[in-house]
Amino acid sequence: MDSGHKHQSSLDDTTKSGAVGSIDEPNKLQGYASAPGVVDDVTRVVDHKAERRLCRRFDIRLLPILAIMYLFNALDKGNLGNAKTDHMTEDLHFKPNQYNLLLSIFFVPFVVFAPPFSMLGKKFSPARVLPVLMFSFGSFTLLSAAAKNFSGLFALRWFLGMSEAAFFPLVIYYLTTFYRRGELARRLAIFYAASNIANAFSGLIAFGVFQIKGSSLPNWRYLFIIEGGVTVIFAVFAFFYLPKSAAEASFLSEEEKALAFHRIQVDSSAVVNEKFRFREAIGIFKHPTTYAFLCIEICLGVPLQGVALFMPQIVARLGYPTVKTNLYTVAPNVTGAVMLLVLAFCSDYTRLRSPFIVLGFLFTFTGFMIYASIDDVHKQIQVAYFATFMMTWGTSAPSVMLSTWYNNNIAHEGRRVLLTSIGVPLANLMGLVSSNVFLEKDAPKYMPALITVSAFGATGACLAGLLGLYMWWDNKRRDRRDGRVIRARDIPTERMRDGPASPEFRWFL
Repeated sequence: MDSGHKHQSSLDDTTKSGAVGSIDEPNKLQGYASAPGVVDDVTRVVDHKAERRLCRRFDIRLLPILAIMYLFNALDKGNLGNAKTDHMTEDLHFKPNQYNLLLSIFFVPFVVFAPPFSMLGKKFSPARVLPVLMFSFGSFTLLSAAAKNFSGLFALRWFLGMSEAAFFPLVIYYLTTFYRRGELARRLAIFYAASNIANAFSGLIAFGVFQIKGSSLPNWRYLFIIEGGVTVIFAVFAFFYLPKSAAEASFLSEEEKALAFHRIQVDSSAVVNEKFRFREAIGIFKHPTTYAFLCIEICLGVPLQGVALFMPQIVARLGYPTVKTNLYTVAPNVTGAVMLLVLAFCSDYTRLRSPFIVLGFLFTFTGFMIYASIDDVHKQIQVAYFATFMMTWGTSAPSVMLSTWYNNNIAHEGRRVLLTSIGVPLANLMGLVSSNVFLEKDAPKYMPALITVSAFGATGACLAGLLGLYMWWDNKRRDRRDGRVIRARDIPTERMRDGPASPEFRWFL
């Protein structure tokens, strides 16, 4: 029926002898399927040293390139805030609230085109589709430097939203084809930390670019030229560099390819490289937890986009000039990346997702509430600036671990891609809320925006906590029914293909 059954005789020999095999027996590796009565042997890999060595090879080959790609993705999406501090809106003669409209329009195609583009990515391989998307959004960023008015920039932001729509969902799916479930959060965190670094880096780039003197072009145009141009060049390199799959990775030996296949078959995908079938994929919406995950994505999106889009304006309230405002956004974003890595590594170590998602939401809620409670930031400037650090601590971590959480609980590749391609853009769609609550008339404090963002953060913490408690309760209920304690890691992924409908299913908390 699928790849896991191709070597059943090898499996029978293995299970009868009680041995799992070794890395020197690739044919046996391919034979490890989920035979009745086999739990622990199937889900434990054969040679732990070989497995760690394989993961290191994936880490070195994939993560730096994907992180750099996402860094450019975040730079090209979020550079409007920096450009605005250098009088872009005045140069292009914007009318009131047109800047907010410019931010908002990005999210419409971003959400609409994410599912179909993700399906194309599944069909033609993320390794080829991701660089094409990167080339596209780099080109539209480059063209933004030539915009003459609001209409031109408005159209370019639409196409930028289209080309960035499926980027993050496809990266998540791509990594699930190389890593086990318990290895995924810290890898995604390293990748996603690039967005925090990008926000910091954009401040540094803007700081440097805005030092240019005597040019006939406004400095904000150079910002688009530099960031868009480098993005296009790197996309060409990535197209030829990324392997389509572990089976086609030229840097792996045949034994390593067999081990990579086995790892994913038993602890990530029910059927490795499964053909996408839309009718099967939409079965994900039969599960009530799907809607809980999507509600948490909505709550996550408002603080996430609020910080990404308006950090320069929030810091500007502290009273710094244009150049220093961009420079002072660097430290909060860097510490946000560090906190993301700390929480993600702790999450993988404990094999728990929900407590760390709740903690992240609470960081952001606290940061916005502290900032909102300060009436005179100049008298309490240190507290106000510290609050901006807490805002960044809690926006990135929930995003990474929420995506990891529902990917950990979905063994069907098609359903995983579909939910990710809806959930991630849905969080980004909340940029429509963020971009329309930070209004010029509320400057410099933006009190309605701060309260709105805090409310979404508190709600997200409650929902994530309640969903985690439900999963814990359901696992206990299933253990009582079966008369034994089973952990999610003990069940071969193929036996969890039907999700909660499977008797042996256990939630990855």
